[in-house]
Amino acid sequence: MADQQEEEDLRMALRMSMQNSPPEPKRSKPREAANLATTTPEESRRLQRELMAAAAEKRMLATGKSVPASGSPLKSDIGGDIGTKEMEIKAKEVKLGNELSEKEAYQLFFMVFGNGVSKDILAQWSNQGIRFSPDPETSMILVQHEGGPCGVLAAIQAFVLKHLLFCPDDLVKAAQSTPQNSTPRRLSKNQYVASNNFAAFTENAKARALVKSMGEILFLCGNNKRAVIATLSSIGDGVEESEDSLTDVIITQALEGLSIESASDLHKVLRVETYTTPASAYKRLEAIIPVFQSRMGALLFLISALLSRGLDCVQADRDDPSLPLVTAPFGHASQEIVNLLLCGQAVPNVFDGRMDLGGGMFLKGVSTNVEVGFLTLLESLNFCKVGQNLKCPKWPIWVVGSESHYTVLFALDTAVQDENELEARESQIRKAFDAQDQSGGGGFISVEGFHQVLRETNIRLPSEKLDSLCGSGFIVWSEFWQVILDLDKSLGGLKDSTGQMGQKIFDLYHFNGIAKSDLNGSQFSSGGETPMQRPRLTKLRVSVPPRWTPEEFMADVAVLPSGSAGAQPSGKDTEVAKPEPSQHAPLVDCIRTRWPRAVCNWVGDPPSIV
Repeated sequence: MADQQEEEDLRMALRMSMQNSPPEPKRSKPREAANLATTTPEESRRLQRELMAAAAEKRMLATGKSVPASGSPLKSDIGGDIGTKEMEIKAKEVKLGNELSEKEAYQLFFMVFGNGVSKDILAQWSNQGIRFSPDPETSMILVQHEGGPCGVLAAIQAFVLKHLLFCPDDLVKAAQSTPQNSTPRRLSKNQYVASNNFAAFTENAKARALVKSMGEILFLCGNNKRAVIATLSSIGDGVEESEDSLTDVIITQALEGLSIESASDLHKVLRVETYTTPASAYKRLEAIIPVFQSRMGALLFLISALLSRGLDCVQADRDDPSLPLVTAPFGHASQEIVNLLLCGQAVPNVFDGRMDLGGGMFLKGVSTNVEVGFLTLLESLNFCKVGQNLKCPKWPIWVVGSESHYTVLFALDTAVQDENELEARESQIRKAFDAQDQSGGGGFISVEGFHQVLRETNIRLPSEKLDSLCGSGFIVWSEFWQVILDLDKSLGGLKDSTGQMGQKIFDLYHFNGIAKSDLNGSQFSSGGETPMQRPRLTKLRVSVPPRWTPEEFMADVAVLPSGSAGAQPSGKDTEVAKPEPSQHAPLVDCIRTRWPRAVCNWVGDPPSIV
């Protein structure tokens, strides 16, 4: 009892010393020592040493007793009940980790940053934690404070949404800690409709989703065989043994003055551990999640993903291994980083499979289906072609790329990806055409390849149409597609006499993690209305007309006030409501690469992808 009282007195004293200036939980930049507490730097260091010594003594006492002092097992959110014996084993497994060899450290540093990297880029990647927004309306969003690591944060965000909204394994656990109306509804065997009550998820539910997402990504990178978790030698095990209220203080003091400006710095501070089962990796991530929430979090997670994949395998994935993964001059995450986190391979392209250039040379794309997908503004500008693997993921969640930033787009209803009969027909034709396209996504094929497409898809073109398309010696997709739209279904085309089949109406949501001025969430002050600085959440109403609707009739496509993803208005219903004017933003161009000619509307500020 005396020992317990001493520990309680120590905790109380520490809490009282921090009352005047509590740690800011959502900042990723290092804070000045003066803002941490009223104690002097010497006292702070002494306090940290005493705390870690007390933690070590506590571990030693625990190994000499058969049961904890409380006589009851500990409980983990991820691993469930942990008995005394298991806790002793766990304590032995948790170590500071292994050093990378100097060779590995240099290979890792130059693979990520290259030669001559600027201090500004290094600062961006050393000052971004993985933290949720403190704002209630955007509490599911991972906040970005620095430019550069957005590709890492957006990929993690996409998996967090998967686990919070859709993952069946999490539904029962989430239901135990969230209100009934916040759990997803299962409407059919293959359809889930998640709740739009984003503020209903508890901190524990979000933390559990974050740990599961990080672990899933690392095992995906490790070919489902291993996960390598990187941490810092200066932090050690004190974080695991400390009270939650002291964790930020310990980490901030450990990171004080720490910078990574060279491969030598990386070699000195980095420690890595390898786990071969998801359960063990989850427990470790759960124990040290405050480290990933610190200012070094995004960089540590990228390093963990690269090491999980294996540095040599990462280089083999790439088309040009000589280029750094973090691109100059602004320090953005490359497509290889995003692809690594989404599909487990650091391939540089977004098309399906690989493209044979002849002479034994080929370009690498995404070869497997993915859990969460990817869309990009660059496709709307004809710079690339996103393949079906990334465009049609298992869950309706997409990382969205622009020229300088990554954000996240998602739907709550999995039916937004369902295809009706004619859409499935279009996908079949497009897939057959792309298989013959050797132009790198340019959208044209040879006459020989064109005849192969016609055979595979059972399209019977009139002779005059066939001669017209083949006259130039190559066939352009846009011209071929227009012919298909005008070709009757009986001949293999998509022309429909009713003109109404296939319309879809559904909602999409867009997250931008960079804190921006938001007029929708403005506050009133004595000087007038003041926009809030917070991540941006935008709800979009999307109407997708039948893809074979002639352009001259597009103005008559109404955006109805309500409806489901599979809604197919018929008869006079489409003539009742006057169409709302279509709104435009660059995100709409990205949406149209997935749903051609989609009409989008929203309330308030337009969605931003920069």
